Amino acid sequence: MTPPRLPRLTPLLLPLLLAACAGGGGTREDAPAPVAVAPTAANDAAVAVDASAQPSDVTAAEPSTVAADPTGATGATADTAAPTQPSAAPAATGEPPTQAELDYAAIYGAGPYDPVADPTLPAPAQMPAAYDPWETWNRKVHRFNNAVDRTIATPLARAYVKVVPRPVRLGVGNFFNNLGQPVSALNALLQGRPKQAGQSLGRFLLNATVGVGGLFDPASAANIPNRSEDFGQTLGVWGWRNSRYVELPLFGPRTLRDTFGLVGDAPLSPTRQVEDDGTRFFLQGLQLVDLRTQLFALDGMRAGAADEYALVRDAWLQRRNYQIQSDRRQQAEDELPDYLLDDEANPTVPVDVMPMVPLSPTP
Repeated sequence: MTPPRLPRLTPLLLPLLLAACAGGGGTREDAPAPVAVAPTAANDAAVAVDASAQPSDVTAAEPSTVAADPTGATGATADTAAPTQPSAAPAATGEPPTQAELDYAAIYGAGPYDPVADPTLPAPAQMPAAYDPWETWNRKVHRFNNAVDRTIATPLARAYVKVVPRPVRLGVGNFFNNLGQPVSALNALLQGRPKQAGQSLGRFLLNATVGVGGLFDPASAANIPNRSEDFGQTLGVWGWRNSRYVELPLFGPRTLRDTFGLVGDAPLSPTRQVEDDGTRFFLQGLQLVDLRTQLFALDGMRAGAADEYALVRDAWLQRRNYQIQSDRRQQAEDELPDYLLDDEANPTVPVDVMPMVPLSPTP
């Protein structure tokens, strides 16, 4: 197919150029009227030339500005080829914005909403860093405690679970838990919480009598709270707030403040009041084994941790800090999460479970 011929503009433009040069760019009365150049093809666009146009305007209408369709069907200028409707700019990801994003931009005069970069959102919560300047030493003690746990404590606890029926194990746990209530009552009183001290003392008396020496737990059925307090918490209420983390051999996670708390709780331990060494050692060993069985639920989580030492340290410090803060503020018990209030599910090694001779042996 033969492409269409462009119109010859040179003979028609020559008089206009001469008139423009003679008049210094002005308009002459005898200047020819605007000439319309007819297309040479049926679908070609018409090019209009104004007689009063400047030379630069005239040259803009030369054939070089005519856009010819490669197929020969149409021909249009560059101005007519530009789109008349604005198109949506693509998003940063290379995809066009959605209608919801366009509506948001039309209403608020901004780009699409990005919740990640929203400056009105509060800063993310930061967990308090553990104060552990003795970490090198603590990790060595932690490895020692883990070795003792794997070789002695865990096998004994598994054998205990396998041999002793569950109702008997529950009774043993209730018995040792009830023995610690007098110490909790005294520390609650030292912290200025007489109501909790009365609850701990009432719990001890009810379980010791109706509960057959503490083997049963009628106090829980009577909705008497089970809260454990120690002298380490009392020192925290008295002002020793921040204390460095330390892991003790056999006793496990502590802080320096709680280490001094062990010294304060030791003389009050009911188990240590037993004069017969054989009976006392048996009770202390049984309490250790019972305590280890309560930690079976945490073994899977500890085994899957990338840093088992950091997991144990941070979890213990978090719970301990919540306990100290609740004691200092004397806030309601139901304002703390249940997993932080449940002492039976978060046991720690008490001072009276280690098979040691009494601090003041009897003659």
